[in-house]
Amino acid sequence: MRRYLLLIVAAFSLVATSATEPTDSLSQKSKFLPTRQRIDRKIGQHNFVYKGEFMLGLTGSYGNIQSEDSDIMLLVDNINVGLKSATIKPFFAYAYRDNLAVGMRFGYNRISGSVSSLDLNIGLLADMENMGISNMGLRNEGFSWSVFHRNYIGLDRRGIVGVIMEGELQCKTGTTTLWSGDYANRSKSDTRNFSARLNFNPGMAIYVMPQVCVTVTVGVGGLYYTSVKQYDMKGEQTGLRNRSGLNLKLNIADIQVGIVAHLWNSKNK
Repeated sequence: MRRYLLLIVAAFSLVATSATEPTDSLSQKSKFLPTRQRIDRKIGQHNFVYKGEFMLGLTGSYGNIQSEDSDIMLLVDNINVGLKSATIKPFFAYAYRDNLAVGMRFGYNRISGSVSSLDLNIGLLADMENMGISNMGLRNEGFSWSVFHRNYIGLDRRGIVGVIMEGELQCKTGTTTLWSGDYANRSKSDTRNFSARLNFNPGMAIYVMPQVCVTVTVGVGGLYYTSVKQYDMKGEQTGLRNRSGLNLKLNIADIQVGIVAHLWNSKNK
């Protein structure tokens, strides 16, 4: 009788062990989901740019501000100010993988402005005499070179609308001239500028033709380093300033509208 009891206990233990082993192994395997299921959000499932494409593009911006005999809250009046800003940036890029591209960009920008007259009426508030500014102006010209990396995200299956995530390493040089006074008694100072920046430029792209798309990007800042040297009218250096830091903010003055031609498209193969 004892022998039969031992045999029954051994059989039950064998069945229990065989029943629990698959459950334990299954629980260990399913304790964490596979990596693909945990982090892949299928964001890049729609292609906007295909591997092997060459792209030629041109971006630019233009702004013009004019004010004649304006006033602000009765504190600043007789405002006659003019400001113009223009930027042009040709570039080329190559898609080394689907939706991923690297490229180079060259740029030229020019800013010019003048203040013919501006009166400050703050005597009643600060017990001061009225002050005014007249015959002042500035002119800035700069050249830039940069390399960039773009990540495109297609928003539809046909690949017509996409999102651009761009990182750019840029170097820029230029000169700025500030002058004041009339033509007979004019004084001026010149500055030579150098800057290096790591910029982030998100945006949107839409195909308007099978091989041509329109892009809109906006700068949100990044890391920067600037060096400014100031010179007087005789060409002697009078000042030096270096500055570096991190600046992240939406810059509405750095909105670039461009057009891009895709020279070869693997979708046609």
